[in-house]
Amino acid sequence: MTKLDRLARSVSDAHDIAKELTDAMGRLLFTILAMTAEFEADLTRLLRTREGMKIAKAKGRLRGKAPKLSAKQEAHLVALHKAGEHTSAELAELFGVARSTVYRAIERATASVPGTAC
Repeated sequence: MTKLDRLARSVSDAHDIAKELTDAMGRLLFTILAMTAEFEADLTRLLRTREGMKIAKAKGRLRGKAPKLSAKQEAHLVALHKAGEHTSAELAELFGVARSTVYRAIERATASVPGTAC
């Protein structure tokens, strides 16, 4: 059996084909079928991607984005911040990261030591 999504690449392409073949009622039905096929193709693609990610995660291959700073660099950054000699912007420039990375590193360091505030 041939799938409808193999007939055209998009709804507008299917609509152009339908104009040549059918009357108004037929075009309406054809458009609805084309939209359904396009939706099904997108849904299938999404499900396959999620399935692939689950398999990769189970095999230990899905690690996510690598951290910008090593643990040693992050500890050094936090120590410099605690010393109070540098602003967050200066630390970001010094370590070649965004200020948000500096803020997260400081937040992680304070969260790991209960009762500590920076």
